[in-house]
Amino acid sequence: MDNPGKYGFAGPGVGSTPHLGGELFRLAFSLDLVHVPFTGAAPAIQSTVGGHTPIAFTALPPALSAVQAGQLRALGVAASERATQLPDVPTFAEQGIKDQEADTITGVLAPAGTPKEIVDLLYREISKAVGQADVKERLTALGFKPVANRPEEFGARIKLEMEKWGKVIRDAKLRIE
Repeated sequence: MDNPGKYGFAGPGVGSTPHLGGELFRLAFSLDLVHVPFTGAAPAIQSTVGGHTPIAFTALPPALSAVQAGQLRALGVAASERATQLPDVPTFAEQGIKDQEADTITGVLAPAGTPKEIVDLLYREISKAVGQADVKERLTALGFKPVANRPEEFGARIKLEMEKWGKVIRDAKLRIE
């Protein structure tokens, strides 16, 4: 390649799911892309809107308004299904790009050792809130997919994510600097 590392992809911070999703994409295609970390999704998106970085990997909620305003073109959804808010944007899998799921998970956590009764109470109350039509509608409008996993399901998901992203970190030879 004539200009190694010439092209960068914007991301909302080192070690974030979008950063690692970009690395997963880069590794899958042996691309010579360099991660350009920003201090959040908004500056990463603005860098791409402004033409400073040609590509951005970011979660949907912070990018949604720029995509809807035509400032950014969504090329693919790194999830197992299309985003409700962008029904015309196919998933990577639908485009023939397999194993690129990079959902940014948002959840509620409590310190280890929190009594089961408290964890159960939090789960019940969060489930009630997420199940309310107005809350579900607002979260969806913001770009989230409202889910209220049981604590053990969420814990299992976190373990799977740690294994998946640990492999990407090793394969991409990422280091803390």
